[in-house]
Amino acid sequence: MTLLAFDMGGTAVKYALMEKDGTVLEKGNFKTPSTLEKLTTELQNVKNTYANHTFTGVAFSCPGAVDNESGIIGGASAIPYIHHFPIKAMLEEKLELPVTLENDANCAALAETWLGVAKSAQDILFIIVGTGIGGAVIKDGKIHAGAHLHGGEFGYMLMNDKLETLSDTGTAVNAASRIAKRKGLPTLSGLEAFQLKENKDPIAVEEIQTMYQNLAKGIFNLQYVYDPEMIVIGGGVSEREDFLPSIQAELDKLLAKITIAKIAPKIVSCAFGNDANLIGAVANFNQVHP
Repeated sequence: MTLLAFDMGGTAVKYALMEKDGTVLEKGNFKTPSTLEKLTTELQNVKNTYANHTFTGVAFSCPGAVDNESGIIGGASAIPYIHHFPIKAMLEEKLELPVTLENDANCAALAETWLGVAKSAQDILFIIVGTGIGGAVIKDGKIHAGAHLHGGEFGYMLMNDKLETLSDTGTAVNAASRIAKRKGLPTLSGLEAFQLKENKDPIAVEEIQTMYQNLAKGIFNLQYVYDPEMIVIGGGVSEREDFLPSIQAELDKLLAKITIAKIAPKIVSCAFGNDANLIGAVANFNQVHP
C-alpha cells in the first residue's frame, strides 16, 4: 500500500513516495511556495508525477498546532497561509485522497517511536534543539497533544528570574548570539561558535557550557514531571559527537547535588535525520487509518 508524504518547511517542502511500513521508495523537494494556491498546484504536480501508482492517502508533517478534529492548523509559522482555516478539507478536495496532518515535531517523535530508537518504548519525550526548542510527548505510543494543542512546547520553560525561556538559553543559535554580542561581532553562526569553543575561546567555552547546563536543567525537570522511559534528542546540533556526552555530564552534576533524585534521565540521539518527519507523517496516517 502506497502513500504520498509531505514535510512542509519554511524553506522547502520535502516529499516521498512511501510504503505504509515506512519504506521510502522515492523522494524529492520543492521550494516552499509563496501562496496557498501555488502550494496546492505543486502538491498536485507531485501526485501527477506518480500517476501510475494507486495511493491510499496523503500524510502531512507541518508546523503549528494541528487540530485533527477540525482539520485546522493553529498557531503561526514561516508558512503563514496554512493557518486558521479548514486546510485538511481543502487538501482532500484538491488531492482527491484521504489526508492526515500532524505537527512536525510530533511526526519526528512518532518516527522514533515506530521505527527508531524508541520503538520498544511507550512513554517518551522528544526534544528538538534547533533555532528554538521544540518537542513532543508520547503517551502509550501516541501523541499527547494537550488541552490546548501545546503539549511538548518545552521551549517555553522558564529558566531564570529574567524570564528567559529554554529556547532563549538552550540552543546553539542563542549561544552564538550571546558570544557575538560579548565579542563585538556582527553575527556568529552556531558552527562558528563551536569552532571558537574548540579553540579554547573563554567566552565561547562559557556560553556553550551555559547552553548545556540549561538543557540539562530542562531535561531533569521534564524527567520528574513525566517520568518517561527515555528522552530522545533531535535537531541538527544533536548530531555532534560531543553533544549528548556534554549534556550527560551536566545531568550527572545535578544528580550529585540533588541527592534525593534517584532516577537519572535516559537520553538518546534520534535515529532518523532528514526523513524523520516524512516517516512520522506515515506513522500518524497509520494510526488514523489502521
